[in-house]
Amino acid sequence: MQGVFTYLIDNLGVKDVQFEELISLDADSLRQQSPVYGVVFLFKYPTGEKPSDTPKDGNFDFEAAENFFFAAQTIQNACGTQALLSVLLNKEDQVEIGPQLREFKEFTGAFPSELRGEALSNSEIIRDVHNSFARSSPFVDEQQRLATEEDDVYHFIAYTSINNTLYELDGLQPAPISHGSCSFDEFPDKVIPVLQRRIERYPANEIRFNLLAMVRDLRLRAKEIGDQDWLYREEQKRTAWQWENALRRHNFIGFIGEVMKGVVGAKLNEGKGAYDKWIEEAEAKTKRKFEERKKKGEGEDLMET
Repeated sequence: MQGVFTYLIDNLGVKDVQFEELISLDADSLRQQSPVYGVVFLFKYPTGEKPSDTPKDGNFDFEAAENFFFAAQTIQNACGTQALLSVLLNKEDQVEIGPQLREFKEFTGAFPSELRGEALSNSEIIRDVHNSFARSSPFVDEQQRLATEEDDVYHFIAYTSINNTLYELDGLQPAPISHGSCSFDEFPDKVIPVLQRRIERYPANEIRFNLLAMVRDLRLRAKEIGDQDWLYREEQKRTAWQWENALRRHNFIGFIGEVMKGVVGAKLNEGKGAYDKWIEEAEAKTKRKFEERKKKGEGEDLMET
């Protein structure tokens, strides 16, 4: 995901910014990535939870939505792009966001959050870049339904320091959520406890979370201190991200079909009973894996809201 987000903002014209995935949830690990412009947090969305006039943590700040960029989420499957833009479009004084995003921010500056969300979903450049990183699939599901409590639905939100306040920016909420005072330098220390409290709402065996930090391009830092080994590792990481992003866009269905035909043909040629035995062994193996995943609390299907 860090490679997808990094090249997504790069294609939007943002300069010298990247995303880094954090393995441990502690302030020291986040501070090591400084400067940290914000974080994007992925979590399982509680579909069965009823809307509330007050957030479970922090306070709605309706007035703040008029003073910086906050957009309501109006379409599905774009919360990741919206989360990263919620950070970027509030860091114009620290980050070169590029002419296209700057123009979009100026155009929507006087809009209420609902209209900003509509403008975001209708922006041709943002939509085209977002769709260019979508997974390729030859199957189109024409049936649309609301997610139920049985579905595994995942959602991205952003946290960042704006006007010396720590804000949670979630397009599904009616307003930004304030978590108290927080300067830019204090952000790593202030955001971690907020994230920890959110994670504590879930059962102890729930591990499906992801945290991405939006930071300055690490290659620039490596060059500044003359660390050639670090620079080489960062360049290799970028190459790997490009390869992974290319694979996301490729449709492997035809290839998989040919491989399956070849394997099935080989099994049939092995003689009577070989094919049936192979199927039985595969079903048993799949059942064991499913049971193991169930014990670990891993879901079958992932949906993004």
